[in-house]
Amino acid sequence: MSDHFFVVTGGPGAGKTSLIEELARRGLHTVPESGRAIIREETRSGGNALPWADRTAYAERMLERDLRAYRAAEALAGPVIFDRGIPDILGYLTLCRLPVPPHLATAARTLRYNRRVFLAPYWDAIFTQDAERKQSRSEAEATCAVMIEVYTGLGYDVVALPRTDIARRADFVVAQLTR
Repeated sequence: MSDHFFVVTGGPGAGKTSLIEELARRGLHTVPESGRAIIREETRSGGNALPWADRTAYAERMLERDLRAYRAAEALAGPVIFDRGIPDILGYLTLCRLPVPPHLATAARTLRYNRRVFLAPYWDAIFTQDAERKQSRSEAEATCAVMIEVYTGLGYDVVALPRTDIARRADFVVAQLTR
């Protein structure tokens, strides 16, 4: 287990990426979400490993990228904050009612993060859609609920982030890193 690896999870549009960017600005090691990068790559190349096309291929691409990021982060000293973790892929497949391949379930069980996982709860006031985030409000709420189930099912303690501005959310996370 990598006690210095922390995950920020939750549904789309809950402020995860903004929080990660603020933590990076403060000098912490951060790992961006793989999903958005894959969507951009697949859209540019005309690929179909997209959440609105081939969801299974999209999940496999996320796993490949997340495994590389996890391994690369092992060389970093101090806290590393991940914008989503490998268990998020389990949540994605569960939400899509797709089977979870055994190799993905094994990766989620064996490649561990700090026991405390930060949850950006669904927050209607900041939820927005864009070209890469096409989920509805109800899908965002359902995603948040599934992530709680997946992480707690894997033995993590889910800590809800306060619904407040990014600076205060970042202060909250930083304070939790030393507990």
